[in-house]
Amino acid sequence: MGSKGTCKAKDCNHEVVAKGYCRKHFRLWKHGEMPKARYKICTAEKCRKRRFRGSLCEEHFNATRGKPAEGAAAQPAASGTPAS
Repeated sequence: MGSKGTCKAKDCNHEVVAKGYCRKHFRLWKHGEMPKARYKICTAEKCRKRRFRGSLCEEHFNATRGKPAEGAAAQPAASGTPAS
């Protein structure tokens, strides 16, 4: 197998594995932790989740709209006669 070159991350001379990065930097890139992330991330402070709508992740988007988070559906009202 021929040499693919060296990692394009600053001050890294390891062999390229994928997308021009070595194994370590490719993993960081996949998790959105490199300066040029894999995808656009939420603009909420300290949130690194993938954008959902506009510039926010699904969680922060729903929070700004006053909607409950997914999986936290409202409980249905109890049916039947009231307790006496």
